[in-house]
Amino acid sequence: MSSNKKSGTKKSTEEHSDPIMKWGIRVFLLALFLALCGWLDTIKDRWYVFEPSKLHALAQDAIAAYPDDVGAMAHYIVANLTAEYPSTRIRINPDEREWVFNNAGGAMGAMYIIHASITEYLIIFGTPLGTEGHSGIHTADDYFYILSGEEWAYALGSFEKEVYPAGSVNLMRRGVRKQYKMHKGCFALEYARGWIPPMLPFGFADALTSTMDYISVYDTVRATGREMIKNLLIGKI
Repeated sequence: MSSNKKSGTKKSTEEHSDPIMKWGIRVFLLALFLALCGWLDTIKDRWYVFEPSKLHALAQDAIAAYPDDVGAMAHYIVANLTAEYPSTRIRINPDEREWVFNNAGGAMGAMYIIHASITEYLIIFGTPLGTEGHSGIHTADDYFYILSGEEWAYALGSFEKEVYPAGSVNLMRRGVRKQYKMHKGCFALEYARGWIPPMLPFGFADALTSTMDYISVYDTVRATGREMIKNLLIGKI
């Protein structure tokens, strides 16, 4: 009897300690993961290739060379980037016909993915019709170089709109949120630098919950995944 009682007490103690141990391991792994993320965040700039000021100058040069011709601007930008950055350093998508629809934050437009990696992406985004929506809250700084038309933006707590004409740049620091509007004929060269994968759900949410445009989701995943993988293979994260 006494032996059975002791055995039962030991079993009860073990069963009680198992959940504590499991949660302890989970908390430890979570803390380890957060520490790793924090450390990676301090060194992410070593993987950046593009310079915001140089991209701004390139966008302005494209506007000067081909005013009001977004297709020609796109070709000019890609040709210059391809000439400056060898394929052994980064991957530049040369297919200027690879435009995909994008619905995000209530806004709709089309985009051409020029470059995508874990820490950077470079696209041309816009619409000839005009659109507006929520900017989203992102894990990267976002530079919006206006190529044609005009963009307006509104920050919470402000009572005046921000106006960005062609040739200007709208810089959205990571964590910032705004309402924005792209007027008729507005296109922009968009450059994000930071952690790109956490931004992707924002680009897919509208298609998955409202538009049901799975073709655009597939095209976006295929193009983004292809560019990221090719950049990983050449050592550009």
